[in-house]
Amino acid sequence: MSGRDSRRSKARLACLAALSVLALAFALLGPWARAQPLVADLSSHLVPITTGFTGKEVLLFGAVEGEGDIAVVVRGPEARTIVRRKDKIAGVWANRDSMTFAAVPTFYATATSRPIAELAPEPILQRHQIGIERLRLAPETEAAPARLESFRAALIRNKQRDGLYKAEPGKIAFLTGRLFRTDVVFPANVPTGAYTVEVFLIRDGAVVSAQTTPLVISKVGLGSEVFLFAHRYEVAYGLIAVAFALMAGWAASAAFRRI
Repeated sequence: MSGRDSRRSKARLACLAALSVLALAFALLGPWARAQPLVADLSSHLVPITTGFTGKEVLLFGAVEGEGDIAVVVRGPEARTIVRRKDKIAGVWANRDSMTFAAVPTFYATATSRPIAELAPEPILQRHQIGIERLRLAPETEAAPARLESFRAALIRNKQRDGLYKAEPGKIAFLTGRLFRTDVVFPANVPTGAYTVEVFLIRDGAVVSAQTTPLVISKVGLGSEVFLFAHRYEVAYGLIAVAFALMAGWAASAAFRRI
């Protein structure tokens, strides 16, 4: 068994243990559990990015009191995003038009216990932005509906191409009548920052309970120190990079002269 498979197996065992604890808590706490119809958590609240990071799976698990469906929405930190349209001008591809969106989630993924369209009426899905087509992506300046829709679709395509927006929701599995779990998959190029993981309990087409759980994705180790130095001291980092490039060039030239 590889190291990665071993870590995944341990994470799954930890998840099953946590689910058993949740089930016992619901059984023992009685009235309090009924007052809290949804309880959910993550197997880890920190995803460390180190040298050689190839992506990460985080287990989300929980328990519900009574019947209902589960929807999970994972959002990365928001960022100002510019989308550009290129056209051929005099035989050369060049930027012809652009649109800036004010607050775009850098990562977006969902997981549901059944197809999204079957969970709740459209206004409910829109309110909680459940489903990629329901993401509220507002431009900084007003735009005609057709132009806005064109750039909005391009933004989503770009994010999907980079693996940062999941086109299809993941699957939420119920292990018993009340215990559930799903895997949240983060790619190797996942942005760093504070994430929100929203879990909704939907019953008879209405959200009857919701819980928001934080998650942090952060660089650690030497790579983190270099990253922070490069962003805090851009001029110094640039000068150091140029100096290293010059020294590398000189060393290579000296080595070739000896040949």
